Amino acid sequence: MTSAKQDIQLVRGQFPILHQEVNGKPLIYFDNAATTQKPLAVINALNEYYSLHNANIHRGAHTLADRSTGYFEDTRKSVQTFINAKEAEECIFTKGITESINLVAQTYGKKFLNAGDEVIISYMEHHSNIVPWQMICEEKGALLKVIPIHANGELNLEVYEQMLSVRTKIVACIWASNALGTINPIEKIIELAHSKGAIVLIDGAQAGSHISIDVQSLDIDFLVLSSHKLYGPTGVGVLYGKRALLEAMPPYQGGGEMIREVSFAVTTYNDIPFKFEAGTPNIGDVIAFKYALEFVTKRGLTNIAAYELMLLNYFVDGVKNIQNELGVDCVELIGTAQNKVAVQSFNIKGKHPFDIGMMLDAKGIAVRTGHHCTQPLMNFYGIEGTVRASFALYNTVEEIDVLLTSISAIIKR
Repeated sequence: MTSAKQDIQLVRGQFPILHQEVNGKPLIYFDNAATTQKPLAVINALNEYYSLHNANIHRGAHTLADRSTGYFEDTRKSVQTFINAKEAEECIFTKGITESINLVAQTYGKKFLNAGDEVIISYMEHHSNIVPWQMICEEKGALLKVIPIHANGELNLEVYEQMLSVRTKIVACIWASNALGTINPIEKIIELAHSKGAIVLIDGAQAGSHISIDVQSLDIDFLVLSSHKLYGPTGVGVLYGKRALLEAMPPYQGGGEMIREVSFAVTTYNDIPFKFEAGTPNIGDVIAFKYALEFVTKRGLTNIAAYELMLLNYFVDGVKNIQNELGVDCVELIGTAQNKVAVQSFNIKGKHPFDIGMMLDAKGIAVRTGHHCTQPLMNFYGIEGTVRASFALYNTVEEIDVLLTSISAIIKR
């Protein structure tokens, strides 16, 4: 039986990128909310695809095409299992969450939104779950409403419930905030929306690698996921939608694969999922995504989340120790909700977040700085941005100690 330290070293051994120096220091990677690193299984799958299987899918009659098609569709089945969708056909591949949300806004929104209807989002949304709804609301004459938040970074559900009405057609809400780490009570959000006849889109960008997902038990209408935040390749996203909703939506793009019959007089469209997958997809990266899902599933999201929560609490306790030693106002924690994924934003008094990021980078520590594509949220707190540390299953307590020591040194400069 391996010890905890041996186990984490076995995990870290599967991520080649971690074993390097940056600016003469061992790399410490705390930018996991932006993108996670890739295990060897994913890297090897990409290499194998382009070395042995590369061919276009679905339309070829030769061996390589048949092989690639099978591997591609195997990933769709893996996504179905990962989120417990009723059918694999309810899982659409896109190039990312941004495209997935735009797809829903520009198809479901275009068909079913009318002047005077309402779309509800929250104050903590990523820009990719704000701008597409602004665009379609402006086009259709619908009203965009925003759920307010409390100072600790939790949604004001009382106001949300009051905002809902028969005019509410769509609620689009992030599951876990990329800037604050807050885990939103999506069960309640969905239940209340459905009680008014509205459909719900859940942005699962930060939830996918931390929280077990069951779209059927949660009664989710639409869910969007990102491969590259789930230890998989970039350029791959997932749109899950209930079959009835997907079938009622018009195509998003025209071209090959999404058609059944084409003539100059009329075109008929393919069945789902192909109706929404026009053109040649990102085949190799979709195939490799399966190995990322297997990597996460093998370790168990419950186990991963428990370990990451330990890291988060260790970091927060360390910051509080610094506050006690150097002054309570020297470090400000932004986002202190009770229920969080392993994301913590903070600021240091008298220091710009970008400068802090550069000073940490000089010590080999990678963090994210800026507004994190959540400018309305930063405006709520009256700040330009934050420094964000986000933890993953390959991070260690020892790495956090280096970060805490570095923060203390920056304060004292």
